[in-house]
Amino acid sequence: MTREQARALAEELVSRMTVEERASQLRFDSPAVERLGVPAYNWWNEALHGLARGGSATVFPQAIGLAAMFDDALLEEIASAIGDEARAKYNALSAEGDRDIYHGLTMWSPNINIFRDPRWGRGHETYGEDPYLTSRLGTAFVKGLQGKGETLKTTACAKHFAVHSGPEELRHRFNALASPKDLEETYLPAFRALVRDAKVEAVMGAYNRTNGEPCCASGMLMEKLRGEWGFEGHFVSDCWAIRDFHENHKVTSAPVESVTMALKAGCDLNCGCTYQHIMHAFELGMISEEDITRSAVRLFTTRFLLGTLGEEGSEYDSIPYSVIGCEEHLALARKAAREACVLLKNDGLLPLDPARCGTLGVIGPNANSRAALIGNYHGTASRYTTVLEGIQDRTAGKCRVLYSEGCGLSGDRVEPLALPNDRLAEAVAVAKASDTVILVLGLDETLEGEEGDTGNSYYSGDKPDLLLPAPQRLLLERVLAVGKPTAVILMAGSAIDLSPAEESAGAVLLSWYPGAEGGAEVAKILFGEVSPSGKLPVTFYRDSALAELPAFTDYSMRNRTYRYYQGEALYPFGYGLSYSRCTVTGLEATRESAAVRVKNEGSADTDEVIELYLRDTESPLAPPNPVLCGFRRVHLRAGEEAEFTVGISPLALTVVDEAGNRIPGSGSWTLYAGFGAPDRRTEALTGRKAAETRIVG
Repeated sequence: MTREQARALAEELVSRMTVEERASQLRFDSPAVERLGVPAYNWWNEALHGLARGGSATVFPQAIGLAAMFDDALLEEIASAIGDEARAKYNALSAEGDRDIYHGLTMWSPNINIFRDPRWGRGHETYGEDPYLTSRLGTAFVKGLQGKGETLKTTACAKHFAVHSGPEELRHRFNALASPKDLEETYLPAFRALVRDAKVEAVMGAYNRTNGEPCCASGMLMEKLRGEWGFEGHFVSDCWAIRDFHENHKVTSAPVESVTMALKAGCDLNCGCTYQHIMHAFELGMISEEDITRSAVRLFTTRFLLGTLGEEGSEYDSIPYSVIGCEEHLALARKAAREACVLLKNDGLLPLDPARCGTLGVIGPNANSRAALIGNYHGTASRYTTVLEGIQDRTAGKCRVLYSEGCGLSGDRVEPLALPNDRLAEAVAVAKASDTVILVLGLDETLEGEEGDTGNSYYSGDKPDLLLPAPQRLLLERVLAVGKPTAVILMAGSAIDLSPAEESAGAVLLSWYPGAEGGAEVAKILFGEVSPSGKLPVTFYRDSALAELPAFTDYSMRNRTYRYYQGEALYPFGYGLSYSRCTVTGLEATRESAAVRVKNEGSADTDEVIELYLRDTESPLAPPNPVLCGFRRVHLRAGEEAEFTVGISPLALTVVDEAGNRIPGSGSWTLYAGFGAPDRRTEALTGRKAAETRIVG
């Protein structure tokens, strides 16, 4: 069904509704219009890394881990699987009359905000700090969710529009100030890509104001969206964001004024309750019947595009419930968990040989934690495999495994009646009794996440610093002091200062939140069944660098992210080791693409990610550091050499002036090809310098 056909059907249906009926459909919990055969529909569903909050589902790695794959093809497959599970659940449950929240087909995902500051608690919901990477991955996710059929499989939603990345504590009243240059260069490209390239069906406004205007009623943002970019879908508010207009932002003085501001600006759907005042605003003459009708038609156009109204139905109506958590989807989740893991350090300790480990000590609060597998906005898996369980399964009958929790995640004791550090002596004893130690540290959604108003822990939010919680820092210190060969596994969704581990541990592996069965895949990497190949989609700073960054509330990109940061990172953007050693042996490029020749000089088969970075060598408007402009995940057998073509983003050949105009670059560029950002820290960590060539014209 074309949009034109769906819109015609929507216009005809809405024309038969009363004004009250039309107004009722602009709420996220739209009631039935029984006399017209329109069933109730709840628009609120989540699919960040699998169906969330609605019962059983495949739980994939958290979004930041999916970004670390640098694999848009796999991400599109994953999103397609999520769409299949959403359809299967909708088909089965709606047949039983269940039209509850989290059971619909309108997915409020992906989160394509830019992870500009490492303190932001919701950064792990994003695809990292780079606009190009976010655009590529977000586009793939949208295409997978929405499908390639005559109707939409599900709808995706680009959120949170726009200039939104903390602080969580202030989001309901905060005014994010962004220059025209930063808007065009950093905050808007991913949204433009999802609208123009992926044809995303929905966009969600953010809680905060941007340059003085509430994002859910911003004339500047709406003009970009519907005017400049040609967006034709529907716009939804973040949850209870319109209430913030009068309660927190103070740009209006009453709900009827907030309703009027939002609806006239083009916010079609209200997640929250403020649109219950629409009819009051209508009766007062503040909004017109045309205002209500316009949004109702947009929303019913989406429902017709989904094939959920009318007699035609959808080609997805026959997807059976049995696809939920099926082996094919679980295999995708396992593959994603492997590709997402980033090897940050390895002095030769990894991979381990289970037959030669002797006694293996597994220590740490995240070693046997299910919460550390799943991130936030997650569903319920039928099976979970923690890191400890994965290690036990892979070493059964081959070596002894000892275990100690070591400490609580953030509290000073595990048992309430015990003295502080009640597991520390046990952890030291385990380390002393072991030949090799695996120390599993990090965070979970109770320590980094969303402000607690949409189903997450009330205490979730931003991080005060980049350090591990105090009891984990003490545990790390004491275990390393034992002197046994130690591999540190970090389970977290953002930058953590791991300086002690970088200095003294034999290996450091970042698994992110790897999904319900991610512990098994982490164990496969530890024992060399697969080579790690993930890359950092964010910069890992030292905690001391926070003094160098702009204030958390400052949305200027000055000295932020790998594109502008002038200091030395602990681990740079794009960085990640493997169990082999690949080198670029040849590089030729045009403005459109690069031919990159790569050789695996090591003894292990491995995936690698070819990364292209471009630097405009003459324009003063260009970012100070080379910028990611292309990437491609490849697989090379030990000793294999092959040539790969990698596309170059056309935007990389442009610059943005202070007025926000995107204009051609200088015509003189240096292109770098390698396996991380072309900076001194990457060279020091990898022992390799990126290949480079000139592009002119």
